[in-house]
Amino acid sequence: MFKNRITEMLGVQYPILQAPMGWIARAPLASAMSNAGGMGIIETSSGELDNVREEIRKMADLTDKPFGVNIAQAFVRDPGIVDFVVDQGIKFVTTSAGDPNRYCGPLKEAGLTVFHVVPNLAGALKAIDAGVDGLVVEGGEGGGFKNKNDVALMVLLPLIREKTDVPIIAAGGIACGRTMAAAFALGAEGVQMGTRMVSAAESPVHDNWKQTILDASETDTLFLNRHGQGPALRALRTKRTEKLQRDPPEHIMGEMANALDLYFGGDMEAAIALSGQVAGRIDKVKPVKQIVEEIVSDYKQVIAGMAAN
Repeated sequence: MFKNRITEMLGVQYPILQAPMGWIARAPLASAMSNAGGMGIIETSSGELDNVREEIRKMADLTDKPFGVNIAQAFVRDPGIVDFVVDQGIKFVTTSAGDPNRYCGPLKEAGLTVFHVVPNLAGALKAIDAGVDGLVVEGGEGGGFKNKNDVALMVLLPLIREKTDVPIIAAGGIACGRTMAAAFALGAEGVQMGTRMVSAAESPVHDNWKQTILDASETDTLFLNRHGQGPALRALRTKRTEKLQRDPPEHIMGEMANALDLYFGGDMEAAIALSGQVAGRIDKVKPVKQIVEEIVSDYKQVIAGMAAN
């Protein structure tokens, strides 16, 4: 049994979260994580709030376990997003891609638990000053939208742990019990997985994307747009992303215009397939329940083995 600040704050069996990936982190995947004992998260980064509302409604039919919502500030322009989340009965929110002061106060006034995603120490201290309950500390090896000055989780996590005392969920490179144990040794009390969940059986993305993850080596992601306008991104290596790395576009987000053709149509060159370096360690599509059970079992074995030695 796990018992720490994360499990007690979130009301979950295991301190394992599924990342809130746009269009992907919807009811089938999020409910699978919640039913497995972790915390499923519904995304808002797609900006499709009517669809998100329907996905939250579906969650009530698919699970009776806790789940949360992410507010991706760079992609959600609706000024009523706080009321939207509160009206859905949500109790746990992660905020990301923006100023933690923007929504933390109103969310906490409404009685929600709020964690903010941070890529560096300065962001962590700012989030704590804003009043967050905890942090999602995200290393640069993770997939998706990144800070241009990326820092690896091995450096970032212990740095923030040494300077703060709030609960920390580690993100970036997590896919197994050994990496979960490493994150806990560095100061985390929970972990969040993105790429491992993209490739899960319940993930709605096309099999071509999942297969590309399975085929990837540890060097088959690229860090895009370090010096251009808009966010940086870590994505799978494809002909398109190799070209974008060599010849960065003026507006990187324009490359996501046909994202759904990639996500659900399977055209790996239609847009940018976001993924972390941990793709190089994933070689099978598995149900979320099996992934969680294996992580917990392996974590316990690693901890016990280290203690014995």
